[in-house]
Amino acid sequence: MEPKTMDVEALSKELTLNKKNGFFQVDDEEIARADQFCEDYKVFMDASKTEREATEEAIRRAEAKGFVPYDPTASYKPGDKVYVNNRGKSVMLAVIGEKGSREGVRIAAAHIDCPRIDLKPIPLYESSDLALLKTHYYGGIKKYQWTAIPLAMHGCVVLRGGKKVKVCIGEEPGDPQFCITDLLPHLAQEQSVKTLGKAIEGEDLNILFGSRPIRSEKGENLFKLNILRLLNEKYGMVEQDFITAEIEFVPAFKAVDIGLDRSMVGAYGHDDRVCAYPALEAVLNCCEVPQQTVITVLTDKEETGSAGNTGLESSYLRYFVHALAKQDGVDGHDVLSQSTCLSADVAAAYDPTYASAYEANNSCYLNKGVGVIKYTGSRGKGGTSDASAEFMGQVRDLLDDNNVLWQTGELGRVDLGGGGTVAQYVANLNVDVVDVGVPVLSMHAPFEVVAKLDIYMAYRAFKAFFDQKK
Repeated sequence: MEPKTMDVEALSKELTLNKKNGFFQVDDEEIARADQFCEDYKVFMDASKTEREATEEAIRRAEAKGFVPYDPTASYKPGDKVYVNNRGKSVMLAVIGEKGSREGVRIAAAHIDCPRIDLKPIPLYESSDLALLKTHYYGGIKKYQWTAIPLAMHGCVVLRGGKKVKVCIGEEPGDPQFCITDLLPHLAQEQSVKTLGKAIEGEDLNILFGSRPIRSEKGENLFKLNILRLLNEKYGMVEQDFITAEIEFVPAFKAVDIGLDRSMVGAYGHDDRVCAYPALEAVLNCCEVPQQTVITVLTDKEETGSAGNTGLESSYLRYFVHALAKQDGVDGHDVLSQSTCLSADVAAAYDPTYASAYEANNSCYLNKGVGVIKYTGSRGKGGTSDASAEFMGQVRDLLDDNNVLWQTGELGRVDLGGGGTVAQYVANLNVDVVDVGVPVLSMHAPFEVVAKLDIYMAYRAFKAFFDQKK
């Protein structure tokens, strides 16, 4: 008997994993929709440089779509839209479902804080006829990346008596901007032999804030005093008000197209606003009456471990779900136990320039769709919830059934490093959760890069999750 000839091409198509670039899997109309979607994403990014601003922008957009502040004493019916503003730095938005919360809720959870430069409580000083600010960096950064780039000043100041003043300098045309200086290469021989982690120390991240004194032959600290005079004229501040302020310095860059083909977006803060935006848009545009109540959580403090009352290690999400359960006459713990969550956080995109840091077969790539990451953590899976095979299967079928491009990967080589997301804190509530997010190049740098097609696929993934029928 002659051996049977097999159709290798058909067999390969049936059995092997599709790893094609997304542009070979979608038509021109889908690409055009992705490009258009990202035009508004860039607007959102420029308006949301801090967690406070992202919260404000989310609420502004939600109210335009008919969302109202949640009232625990009110009675809500299917299709009602509510939001909870948690201290101006995180927000939850919900659409009440046909079944309410009785069979669980569907949650998309993203964070809106990003690595940045914060001020110390007493920051302003002068040295060698310059006015400078002492800082304390926030989140995981490569410190050398933050020198010699334009910075903008954002935040709020609470004056004596409780008046709160919003601060934003460096974003509008004609605004002054700020920077952290670096050593010229001609004098950097000693600096150059240090490791990257030691070349710029945390105490060297001093912000250049001014160089003109008050005109006076008498007095001390005239350069510092002139800065205080200007702050007082603009905001009513005195030096003590720095102690009751939250002021953040962030890159002054605007979100822009990257590449001659305009296929990517470069901006500060893609991690994790590139997932927050599609998760927000998904709840704002979900079906009129979802089957189960759907919730998008935009949370704070993820970059420092999710602690604090605006981070997801706190109980505000649990309290909200329990309140929804109470209205439906069911137990909050039972609701959470039946709930599901997409932890909307970014994935590490494979970078061929630094190929040795990745394992190519288990990495996410630009333009191959949203990343579905079973686990994050580090080394022996420390600090991860590790999604179950059953829930991974549900998400896989959901995305495939809705023609959403997706891929999977890990955060680099096994023993090299690692990181965490909010997934573990949602999982601690006995919720099924998996990380679903956009691959990012230059993650945690002051300027990160993502692909437009991947952003759009993230939106389609979250929307399909909210709109699904059991």
